[in-house]
Amino acid sequence: MCEVFAGQDPGRYRAVNRSVRIGGHSTSIQLEAAFWVLIDEIAASQNFSTSRFLSTLYDEALQINGSVSNFASLLRTSCLIYLMSKAQHPGERQEFHIIAAE
Repeated sequence: MCEVFAGQDPGRYRAVNRSVRIGGHSTSIQLEAAFWVLIDEIAASQNFSTSRFLSTLYDEALQINGSVSNFASLLRTSCLIYLMSKAQHPGERQEFHIIAAE
């Protein structure tokens, strides 16, 4: 069983830094390469660029929760939610309601 996980391409879990602009500030986010692939896919599914998706997600989380203490973890768990939704509804377009930033 572990061969499926342990034998994966090391490039999938290689740390990748991306510079982004969130809340008017430039910052860097470090995630494993596999998460960036999913984040790009989620953004495209919402007709957003990845940068706009990240900024919108951050703004919405801030609005809902009052703060965002660990944005990288929020992104990882968002990827899990996306994958779980795809698994529960195979073949369907994933609809997530994102409030567009004005």
